[in-house]
Amino acid sequence: MVSVLTPLAHIAQRWTPSPRTVRRAALTAVVMSVVIVVTGGAVRLTGSGLGCDTWPKCTDDSLFATPEQGIHGAIEFGNRMLTYVLCAAVGWAIVAVRSAKPRRRGLTRLAWSQFWIVMGNAVLGGVTVWMGLNPWTVAGHFLLATALLTVTTLTWLRTREGDGTVRPRVPRPVRKLSWALTGAAVVLIAAGTTVTGSGRHAGDSSDVPRMPFDWVDAAHVHAVFAWLVCALAVAMWLVLRVVDAPADTRARARELLLVLLAQGAIGYVQFFTDTPEVLVGAHMLGSCLVWIAVLRLAMSLRERPHTTGEIPAQPDPALSTVAG
Repeated sequence: MVSVLTPLAHIAQRWTPSPRTVRRAALTAVVMSVVIVVTGGAVRLTGSGLGCDTWPKCTDDSLFATPEQGIHGAIEFGNRMLTYVLCAAVGWAIVAVRSAKPRRRGLTRLAWSQFWIVMGNAVLGGVTVWMGLNPWTVAGHFLLATALLTVTTLTWLRTREGDGTVRPRVPRPVRKLSWALTGAAVVLIAAGTTVTGSGRHAGDSSDVPRMPFDWVDAAHVHAVFAWLVCALAVAMWLVLRVVDAPADTRARARELLLVLLAQGAIGYVQFFTDTPEVLVGAHMLGSCLVWIAVLRLAMSLRERPHTTGEIPAQPDPALSTVAG
């Protein structure tokens, strides 16, 4: 019987990317995951959420934005086109990870999960348009985008590791503190969607429904969780110094504190200045950077050595400089 190779297996049989290429492919998916969140926010902040009034076409009769739809149609259609760039980045990551030698099945499955999240969120985005920017589906759209950012970041970080048995680098109480920090960050991000869903930036100039919360109260609840995350991050930074954690882990804790400081400053300024669009967009970018920093810190608390036959990843000079 003649075996038939899948396209990915065919490529993997003829190409072996370097560890650096695999890392860069995975990082590209991370970058595009952030870009799609920020540009999606720009669609909402410019009131272009219904610039294309149907999905998957832009109008009932046209796949593309029409002159009659003006700038809002162009912005919404442009964001939809960026989804294809995201798909290309995710596809490159999948191909590179699958082609690495020896084959890393767990990492390949992690990379493939990016594709399914992108497809799921594309459908949810269409449902959001069909439902006239219902705030609950908008929130789900953002949370699924955050799930994509989670998986792309974990894939990127895993490309720097082997597939050996996980070994802790810090005592168990410190890891438990990290779990608390990560959980609080999840709640913080989820609480942020209620601020968005009840706030003034509905995503369209028409009468878009809002979540049944007082915007100020939702912002205060969001701020409480932000302070909780900050407190846990400070505690983590102090504890890592006490237990003499590895230098790179302490560096990840410092980076998280810096990102949180900037994000908190933007959050308070936008609250007291009636949420200008530019600052709201910057806050969405900050949300992505905070989450990436949380994941990097959590992953730095353990290590997975390379098993026999694996090609170790080469040190990244930029990260080594930060860690030092």
